[in-house]
Amino acid sequence: MTAKATKYLDQINSPADLRKLTVNELPAYCAELREFIIREVSANPGHLGASLGAVELAVALHYVYDTPNDKLVWDVGHQAYAHKIVTGRRGLFHTNRKLGGISGFPKMSESQYDAFGGGHSSTSISAALGLARAAGEGAKCVAVIGDGAMTGGLAFEGLNNAGADPDNDILVVLNDNRISIDPNVGALKEALLEISTSRHYNRAKDSAWRALDSVPRLRRMIQKVLGGAKSFFLHQSNLFESFNFRYFGPVDGNDVVALVRAFRDLRSLPGPKILHTLTVKGKGYGPAEQDQTEWHAPGKFDPETGKRFAAASSGEGNMLKFQDVFGHTLVELAEADERVVGITPAMPSGCSMNLLMERMPERAYDVGIAEGHAVTFAAGLAAGGKVPFCNIYSSFMQRAVDNIIHDAAIQELPVVLCLDRAGLVGEDGATHHGAFDLALLRGIPNLTIAAPMDAAELRNMMYTASKGGDGMWVIRYPRGGAFSADELLGTPFSRLEVGKGRTLSEPENAIVAVVSVGAIGLEVRKAVAALMEEGIAVAHYDLRFAKPLDKILLDHIASRGYRAVVTVEDGVTAGGVGSAVLEYFSDRGLLGTGAVGQVVRLGLPDRFVEHGSVQELRALCGIDAESIAQRIKSLL
Repeated sequence: MTAKATKYLDQINSPADLRKLTVNELPAYCAELREFIIREVSANPGHLGASLGAVELAVALHYVYDTPNDKLVWDVGHQAYAHKIVTGRRGLFHTNRKLGGISGFPKMSESQYDAFGGGHSSTSISAALGLARAAGEGAKCVAVIGDGAMTGGLAFEGLNNAGADPDNDILVVLNDNRISIDPNVGALKEALLEISTSRHYNRAKDSAWRALDSVPRLRRMIQKVLGGAKSFFLHQSNLFESFNFRYFGPVDGNDVVALVRAFRDLRSLPGPKILHTLTVKGKGYGPAEQDQTEWHAPGKFDPETGKRFAAASSGEGNMLKFQDVFGHTLVELAEADERVVGITPAMPSGCSMNLLMERMPERAYDVGIAEGHAVTFAAGLAAGGKVPFCNIYSSFMQRAVDNIIHDAAIQELPVVLCLDRAGLVGEDGATHHGAFDLALLRGIPNLTIAAPMDAAELRNMMYTASKGGDGMWVIRYPRGGAFSADELLGTPFSRLEVGKGRTLSEPENAIVAVVSVGAIGLEVRKAVAALMEEGIAVAHYDLRFAKPLDKILLDHIASRGYRAVVTVEDGVTAGGVGSAVLEYFSDRGLLGTGAVGQVVRLGLPDRFVEHGSVQELRALCGIDAESIAQRIKSLL
């Protein structure tokens, strides 16, 4: 892709600048904007495919609607790069997702044009309705939601509430590209496909639209005409009309001129309405169109050839990441035990559940973007005698806390909840860090919470959980890692003693002990080794389990009379594992008695951590190896 001279890109620094263009100039501007995104993301990785598909949507919306007075809400935000560039952030776009730079998602504190923040799916309709009601009469509010995000329960709750009152003047733009990160699943996908591919219905719709185009007073009749056509040709009522939304479409969401025409008509139409747009994820860049899953967030690549420089999601060479180890181990467990099944809410490739889907498709379930349903569905499977491994990203698990408590833990069902992307995840920032799972879950009874320090531990924890007898399990682990497939896969499993930690180092002359939980222990190990080179002896203990705590190990630590016990976790310190250790020592009367001098808790601070590389953020939070070593030295 040879860089081309731009005619419009440098002129547009706000939607007001955009509106100075003629409608016929918009396609050329969209082409320049698309090339800019490709070149920027090739060097500074981010979410490419969805944003390429939504270029025309962003341009047409800002061209027609009076933003920021009119409110535009982007669901999730994967598709919002064009929106950010149009709204004055082109000069800052090279800082996208970098420490101190702009966020990869809409963020209210970043721009007046970001009417509502994003990061998690299915929130836009509820937020847009709230904005519309708060603004009162005359407000124009638009929610842009993908067909993948539309499967989330919150989206239907928003539709239900918005459609209850004809005065709710909001437009929902359904950005239908038939894929989220992985291909969409479920009944909604089939319903949208039937609407968008019905040759007879679309022919009738197009004829009706053209016939009414020259008669403005009859434009409002179009919905009744289209509704009748749908009922006749599709033999079913339209789902959205059942929610009292006026349905329009489907239209070509990559035709900016047609979109401008449609938005102009819809802006003046009161009440709840939905425009169904068909877009292509990765539009305008061949490699991204051809492999939409891999090019959702491709890492660095050569924009000319499409050659990707980042390691593939399945691991580089013969090295595996934590998520790969999960996927391969699940296949091994399923081969050995016919009760084992897998569940994922729309993240099969991200969490490596796709490995089980390929090997045993009848025993792996992608339930769509529906985390609460995933947990309760898993609980139902467990009640029926299965051993379900439900894999959810830690940050997304927050949406299913009640399901964990009410549907699984209370009933002591052997659901195994695997929390991928626990801890700091890096460039996706505050909406995606797995910061709260330990603090949120450790107070729930009938729950075992395990955190492997490495891949071998993950395998053994999954094996132990699969044997049941301990109620619900939670196993949390971070993204990434580099583990040898040859040394791991197929090796014999070891059943762990639940709630049993381990001693990693215990020098006789140590006066400080570090207690870690999970993979952050690898940073502690580096810190301890560095201190040893300076002649400073430090003990290191790995709890393995956040719940139940290894009280025997903690009593042993107390018996050694350390000047300080330092706890390290990659979750929030408020209510986390460090708090649990401190509570135990306090309840036992061991603090300040010579048994335990003090407890110092290291972890994530009581604020939302922004975006940056994982190592940069660990350093900011004081939980990288160097910071841990410095903190220990300060105690001496």
